[in-house]
Amino acid sequence: MTQLPLSPTPDRDVFTVSRLNREAKALLEGSFPLLWVEGELSNLSRPASGHLYFTLKDAQAQVRCALFRGSQRHVSIAPKDGMQVLVRARVSLYEGRGDYQLIVESLEAAGEGALRRAYEQLRNRLSQEGLFDGAHKQPLPRLPKRIGIITSPSGAVLHDILTTLKRRFPAIPVLLHPVPVQGEGAAEKIAAMIRLAGQRRDCDVLILARGGGSLEDLWAFNEEVVARAIHACPVPIVCGVGHETDVSIADFVADARAPTPTAAAEMLSPNQSDWLLALEQKEQRLVRLLRDRLRAVQQQLDYLGTRLVHPRERLARLGERLRVLGTRLRLAQFHIRERAAHNLFSLHAQLLLHNPKAQLREHQLHSRHLHTQLATAMRRVLERTQEQVARAIQTLDTLSPLATLARGYAIIENPVSGVVVRAAGEVRPGDRVRARLARGLLDCRVEKVHKDA
Repeated sequence: MTQLPLSPTPDRDVFTVSRLNREAKALLEGSFPLLWVEGELSNLSRPASGHLYFTLKDAQAQVRCALFRGSQRHVSIAPKDGMQVLVRARVSLYEGRGDYQLIVESLEAAGEGALRRAYEQLRNRLSQEGLFDGAHKQPLPRLPKRIGIITSPSGAVLHDILTTLKRRFPAIPVLLHPVPVQGEGAAEKIAAMIRLAGQRRDCDVLILARGGGSLEDLWAFNEEVVARAIHACPVPIVCGVGHETDVSIADFVADARAPTPTAAAEMLSPNQSDWLLALEQKEQRLVRLLRDRLRAVQQQLDYLGTRLVHPRERLARLGERLRVLGTRLRLAQFHIRERAAHNLFSLHAQLLLHNPKAQLREHQLHSRHLHTQLATAMRRVLERTQEQVARAIQTLDTLSPLATLARGYAIIENPVSGVVVRAAGEVRPGDRVRARLARGLLDCRVEKVHKDA
């Protein structure tokens, strides 16, 4: 009997191979962060596409890897079979074959791996402390009076910087601060020289420079002691360490970063040709302004020369003007006296019109009238107040408990506390009480209590 193939039922979710690989790839890429993986490089392949394919293995396992052409700019070594390497990669899956693989973003010799991790840790910590913030960066001088160079005195870097400064602006003096730029103790000596230059302040700006090299060669500029010395230095520092692709911790902390030591010298030295051209233009402009000013002064002198008059004629004109001004002065004095006399007469008339004697007599009469009204009102108020006080005294006498006592009543109270006894149940036989009469007191003893009487 032939068995028919099973047909898919509606409740089955059947995967195609493509779908399975696609979802497995998404699961792998979403489950792993960017990883650092160390191993031995083998089976290196270089197809015409420019991508690199190889296997990364250790003693127990291996994994396929792909380094695409766009990521190879981050690789500073030439990969070879058998090389121990450290790769930074993300986990993925090649859907066409269903192969699990690593997509490599950077690759370096395994010996640099520990240094690279230490570099990243220190950079992150100093960044969190704020040593890289732009608020701490000092401005660079436009034309330094003196440039200090912190570098090795025997390297080609110093020659390149001096050559660049001499070519661009030879008038700027240079002060060398010699230090070793690699090897044991180099970082401490660099930091000490930075602190010394900051204390002396005999330079407007400092260049911290070194030539290119491996991460290990440049490690003195990735030390924390150098970073903190740069951050604390009161003199601006331009860092020109390594080649353009080399970035050290000192680059992040410095007030400015130059891609090379030569670029640092160019950054701080203006081009003397530009300055000479600018000075020449200013000189031409100054000469033109002086020539124009001289012409204007000469023209003014010519104009004043045409107005020059003989002193006798000028004195005659001034005498005539003096006589005219004297006549005008006498007329002005006469008019002033006339206006003053008229104002004085007017003020005298107004003073007579507003003589205060009549008003003073009227106010005195009104004051006496008000005094009489006030005395009458005060007497009436006093009489009404006396009547109210008498009525109040009479009412008080009527309500006074002394009047009640005078009719033969007594007030019984506790002789100790002075509390008034209002009911027979408040005392017991044998208690002592005090009877207050209209005149005098009686100390008594309770013989018997009648509560319901």
